[in-house]
Amino acid sequence: MTLKNLLVHRDGGPRSAERLAVAVDLARRHGARLTGLFARCAAPRTVGIVTQWPSPAYAAAAAADRDAFAAATRGLPDAQWRDAYRGGTREVTHALIEAAHHVDLVILGQDGGDGTVPPDLVEQVLLHAGRPGLVLPCAGTVETIGRRPLIAWNHSRESARALNDALPLIAGCTRAVVLSVAVRPDEERAAARDCRRHLEAHGIAADVEVLVPEGVGVMDMMLNRAADLDADLLVLGAHGHIGFPFLYRGDGTRHILAHMTLPVLMSH
Repeated sequence: MTLKNLLVHRDGGPRSAERLAVAVDLARRHGARLTGLFARCAAPRTVGIVTQWPSPAYAAAAAADRDAFAAATRGLPDAQWRDAYRGGTREVTHALIEAAHHVDLVILGQDGGDGTVPPDLVEQVLLHAGRPGLVLPCAGTVETIGRRPLIAWNHSRESARALNDALPLIAGCTRAVVLSVAVRPDEERAAARDCRRHLEAHGIAADVEVLVPEGVGVMDMMLNRAADLDADLLVLGAHGHIGFPFLYRGDGTRHILAHMTLPVLMSH
């Protein structure tokens, strides 16, 4: 897959500038079209007050975001800003899913708890868009993405999709690590080696690691290992459970989305 059509979610929140900077950098690196979709929840209605749509607050936020997008994308050959013009939680989620259907990659932000987006927005987009999502953490500065990737591998459909969807982001990386959790150590090690050979076919050298769970949650082990390796991207299949039978489907995805400290590429 090549990255020629990117979508970045815009919500006017405190992390919008960081998310846009990453999106613009990716668009420049890959010669891609970039669309910014402004989609955020309306403020809760106050009892006894007749509301209008769009509200003055929404209109002001949209106008400010349109100007910020125009300034940040100046010089890009193909960039457009769109207003979803919706304020309900379901409508906001649906608008982003619809837009994501027609791109190669959607760039999202971890929920910062400020109420500007539905709390399950990222999860719903990952489940229903049919496209990979690059999720950025709600704190810290993202300096690089894909130079030092950590690839979570459990021999599932979801992890296979995530691996291939990540290839444009990790091409030319300095070091890749394929990480498998030992439920059946010999099988996991063999599967991880197959994964490494696939990466080598794409010119990517990778090391293989197999971890044994010891009193720490599997997803916490992955995040800890990512920190140990100074990884700048975690590649993970979303809502899979093959190879992790002690997790209910979706539990691992939700845990990562709640506790991530680095960019995460997820596919379902």
